[in-house]
Amino acid sequence: MDLAQISHHGAVNGVTGSCHELHIDKNNSILVDCGLFQGAETSPGGSDHEQMAIDFSLKGVQALIITHVHIDHVGRIPYLLAAGFKGPIYCSQATAILLPGVLEDAVKIGFTKNRHLISKFIRHIKSMLVPLDYGKKTSIALNNSQYKLAIKLKPAGHILGSAYIECEIRHQKDVHKVVFSGDLGAPYAPLLPAPKSPYGCDQLIIESTYGDKNHGDRRHRQKYLKKIIERAVKNRGVVLIPAFSIGRTQELLYELENIIYQQISLPKNALNKTNSWENIEIIVDSPMASEFTEKYRQLSDFWDAEAQKRLRQGRHPLDFSQLITINEHKTHMETVEYLRKTARPAVVISASGMCTSGRIVNYLKALIGDERTDILFTGYQAQGTPGRDIQKYGRSHQHEKSPQLEKSHQHEKSGYVFFGTSGSLGKKYPIKAAIHTLSGYSAHADQANLLNFVKRMRNKPKQIRLIHGDDDARQALQNKFKEVYPEIDVMMPDK
Repeated sequence: MDLAQISHHGAVNGVTGSCHELHIDKNNSILVDCGLFQGAETSPGGSDHEQMAIDFSLKGVQALIITHVHIDHVGRIPYLLAAGFKGPIYCSQATAILLPGVLEDAVKIGFTKNRHLISKFIRHIKSMLVPLDYGKKTSIALNNSQYKLAIKLKPAGHILGSAYIECEIRHQKDVHKVVFSGDLGAPYAPLLPAPKSPYGCDQLIIESTYGDKNHGDRRHRQKYLKKIIERAVKNRGVVLIPAFSIGRTQELLYELENIIYQQISLPKNALNKTNSWENIEIIVDSPMASEFTEKYRQLSDFWDAEAQKRLRQGRHPLDFSQLITINEHKTHMETVEYLRKTARPAVVISASGMCTSGRIVNYLKALIGDERTDILFTGYQAQGTPGRDIQKYGRSHQHEKSPQLEKSHQHEKSGYVFFGTSGSLGKKYPIKAAIHTLSGYSAHADQANLLNFVKRMRNKPKQIRLIHGDDDARQALQNKFKEVYPEIDVMMPDK
């Protein structure tokens, strides 16, 4: 059987807007993800309507398969339905529980705040969902086709419920296998088991977010997170962590609980004189993050063995005594002002993860000009986002050398960042805070992990298509794949 035709409607020259179409024949196809574009990234088709409009034909699209619930993979689903999509939406069991909340927030931002209409939309979405167990082979109905299609979801280790997709196309005795990686996690990710490679495939569509980087020893990341917090305690400053509400927030809470648990379990004479670890406040300021942290607790059956062990010990990795959650906007604004005026050490985790909007922006406006503030990035910052500008133009703090810590560009004078609805027309804020990028907490596989994903396949693919990465990352990964597997066609599609 010939290689399948694949169209890419996003995440080909960047890391957002994931949407890929697998064509079975002239009359049948399926979509894998339908995500929102962020920052400077736009649709390959040139869509400029809030970076959301569906600008490709839905004729013949029989189903949507979701890899996970991050907004850059599901954020355009409301627009997909508005464009006429009526097919089933397949996803993992955990994703089916998490998705309605994510889409409810997306509808409030992009469509309407009418509660009746939102409730009606969510009921409609739930009626379209087909939750699947990991590893279960499921047939997809095709329209008047000589081919048969089946899919299988496998754990991707990126966030709770994340999956990579195995697609099996049959025509008589011929079988063709296509794998969509979605976003792959890496070994030692908090809460989640590491992904295991499929037996093999003919075509692999794989992400390349960190195709040009390796994260270093992820097992030691707690050590460096602890150092950053100790610096804040010493300076009586605030650690600001922009983080996605789903996945990263829960992973950070899991790690912070363990750091605090280890410190307060030390003999009394080994404790810090101020008992700072017992008193430091961990603030989660995001209604969505609070909601999904509760759902993560409810879905503890999907946690990995280490997390299950902590539960059996009577610990509460996502609900510990130092944790404070803020939901009301009034309380949020009071907290921002309180931290601006007082010298009280605290760790604040708030969305959005790339500082494009949300409550983290208010904290940044208030505290980015304070030298006692530490801003910690634990996830990828797309081009054109305030997060990328802060990384690039901020004042990096000198740590002991470690591959865990990627320092921002050094400048004799600190730079600045714009915050506002009009990009560069927004207000300018000088950056005096110390900037840290801790790559060990990235939820994405690094170059070595991506290579190992292929290395561990018994049957290697004939073609690898590199998506979901900046051009430099894709090029570096392409070069590495070609070096290791010269017999494989490794390509960088642009549409």
